[in-house]
Amino acid sequence: MNSSSRQRRLTAAAVTALAVAVTATACSSGSGSSGANGAGSGTYTIWDPYPQFDKASAWAKLLDQCGTQVGVKVKRTAFDTSDLGNKTLLAAQQGNSPDLLIVDNPVVSTLAEAGVLTTTDDNKLDTSKVDPNLLAAGQSGGKTYGAPIGANTLALYYNKKVLKAAGVDIAAVKDWTSLTAALAKVKRAGKKGITFSAIGTEEGSFQFLPWFWGAGAKLTEPDSAQAVSALTLWKDWLKNGYAPNSVLNNTQTTSWQEFASGDYAFSENGTWQLANAKKAGFDYGVLPIPGANGGNAAAPTGGEFVTVPVQQDTGRYATSQKLVTCLTSTDNLYNTDTTLSYVAPTSEVQAKQVAANADLKPWVDAVRTAKGRTSDNLGTKYPKISEQLWKAVQSALSGSKSPKDALTSAQAAAK
Repeated sequence: MNSSSRQRRLTAAAVTALAVAVTATACSSGSGSSGANGAGSGTYTIWDPYPQFDKASAWAKLLDQCGTQVGVKVKRTAFDTSDLGNKTLLAAQQGNSPDLLIVDNPVVSTLAEAGVLTTTDDNKLDTSKVDPNLLAAGQSGGKTYGAPIGANTLALYYNKKVLKAAGVDIAAVKDWTSLTAALAKVKRAGKKGITFSAIGTEEGSFQFLPWFWGAGAKLTEPDSAQAVSALTLWKDWLKNGYAPNSVLNNTQTTSWQEFASGDYAFSENGTWQLANAKKAGFDYGVLPIPGANGGNAAAPTGGEFVTVPVQQDTGRYATSQKLVTCLTSTDNLYNTDTTLSYVAPTSEVQAKQVAANADLKPWVDAVRTAKGRTSDNLGTKYPKISEQLWKAVQSALSGSKSPKDALTSAQAAAK
């Protein structure tokens, strides 16, 4: 495209709701200094959303190792996830993009539409081993933009002691009816049912999506009968006391803290809580979120993509491709995804993960049926739909609107 066309697209992208919050990662706050290609042709710049990893971390050392392997120096800058997308757009407008950009997967389509990212046709990156459902989060308009470095998703943690005391057989929990029946038993036994995050942010949408998709609903039709049934499920759980009113304000962190108290039977949460689960002090298990009529519901994928931004000097792409290939090699993916508590994006590495840690088996199963939030060619439409979805959830659970009216309003606003 010509430079004026790309500039218009960058400007438009800069004023859209770019920052779809990373809701499925456990990244801590922090920031790094800026900097891109001014360091010279022998230096390749990498921006990532992992400020929790300092220069002595395994992640930083891996970047240096890949640079050494390729024969260049790597200059890494870490940003808060919320800052990274906007800083990337600004750098692109200034013609100063990093060579490699690691970014939350829902943001990929926004950056791609703005003309910031190269396609795999441009950069020759091989993504043939990546699971198609995970790669889909980085695809837009029939093109692929980068490769996932790992994925996380949602499932149900359960407290075995609470369920046993209530007479619940977890093997019998296979659909919404049997799950709700289990919650009723738990309440009768004097314990608490299920906790989740329904906060009015992307986290609320992220946690609602497995139930939304598990009912057979589509994001292009948020007011469908299937969508209404999913929101009604949550509404009825609150009405019957199976879920606490605190879910309206719960983040995934505060929701987890409720579950960690030991009083709840179930918690909807993510792969990133595995370490905390082991510290909780009670015996737990993990169950993929069931669909309305059985089977595993599709849960949304979290995690980042390694992408190659557009450069004025296209000769840099060959080296950038080698760096990405190094970072996403089988051995390196295994080590990185173990560090991040991610499930690997390839079946080969997933098998290696499960062999080393059997606790990851339900998470691998969940990731294999997971779905990108921007999949189905939604791309930059997703943030607007998501915002209306979390507003509908808030309206219904607070009692200000019925599930049907809340989702009807969401559909009208999303259009």
